[in-house]
Amino acid sequence: MQCLVVDDDRKFSYKLSGYIDSFLKGIFKNYQVLEINEKFDDFSQYQGIDLLFIDIDLKDLNGINIIKRLQMNNVDYPIIYVSSRQELVFSSLTTQPFYFVRKQNLEDDLKDALGRPIGICGRPDYIRRAVEHSLKRLKTDRIDLYYQHRVDPTVDIEETAGEISRLMEEGKILNWGISEASVESVRRAHKVCPLTAVQSEYSMWYRNVEDELLPVLEELGIGFVPFSPLGKAVLTGRIKKDTKFEKDDFRSQIPRFNEENLQTNIKLVDYVENLAKEKNITPAQVALGWLLAQKPWIVPIPGSKKISRIEENIGSMDVVFTEDELKKIREDINHIQLVGARYPKEQEILVGR
Repeated sequence: MQCLVVDDDRKFSYKLSGYIDSFLKGIFKNYQVLEINEKFDDFSQYQGIDLLFIDIDLKDLNGINIIKRLQMNNVDYPIIYVSSRQELVFSSLTTQPFYFVRKQNLEDDLKDALGRPIGICGRPDYIRRAVEHSLKRLKTDRIDLYYQHRVDPTVDIEETAGEISRLMEEGKILNWGISEASVESVRRAHKVCPLTAVQSEYSMWYRNVEDELLPVLEELGIGFVPFSPLGKAVLTGRIKKDTKFEKDDFRSQIPRFNEENLQTNIKLVDYVENLAKEKNITPAQVALGWLLAQKPWIVPIPGSKKISRIEENIGSMDVVFTEDELKKIREDINHIQLVGARYPKEQEILVGR
């Protein structure tokens, strides 16, 4: 086993290497922990790396961009990002990392990272271990709603659902759901262990789930939890056609948000803003209110960093659309053609399994 630590903070690098060393010596007879504290672009001398720990905020460099360049040259290490900035988790997903370790929570995150198999995992033994770890960290004896985020293509969904069923019988899980799953996977999982919720993206900005997924959920009596109900903030009206995204902003990697496509897609934002003016509410409240009006079993989960935004989002519960208004809105947005995929190609392959 060979690990490589890339960090310009020598003191932290030494500390991290020590933690890794103490973990590996209980598992491997032969292992090595190497460190790079400078010349971060040159990894050519390091062969056979089994796990790469890299700081995102290197001096004058971005660890995510280094990994992207390596991957473009077909150098593909299992990656664990290390950073004190938790907001970078989402942008790091473009390189499909194994895990994200927070510097301020180093020991616990590292134990969790090194105690898990690499990649998306739906194996029964892993799910049980993950649940046990979650219960311990949360200091509780049960989880109200446990999600299997993404479907593991190497494990039959029936095996995953079977283990969830056993954990529910033991009282450790009360309800379960799956995320970004295909209609087939939903049906198969539900047959083994009834699902409470399915999570996927849904908003005026992305409505593909309306074609197949929502009718099946209604048929089976499963709740739907839309993430990104504000279209990754575009439906708040704060993003304009000339908005430039920073390199560490995940939206900079999404085709639907690139400069050319945004010129076309901003038509939907303009439409939502006009609706907001007509009803004397905010664009975000229009978007969330519209979602809530679709079905009573749809529960969106908008994210926010500010109390004022949370209060604004709560206000959407008071938004009322008449049947005629909803019909007119649907007719209007059906005529607004959005262009560009919702994820980069490397992320698209992880959904709809």
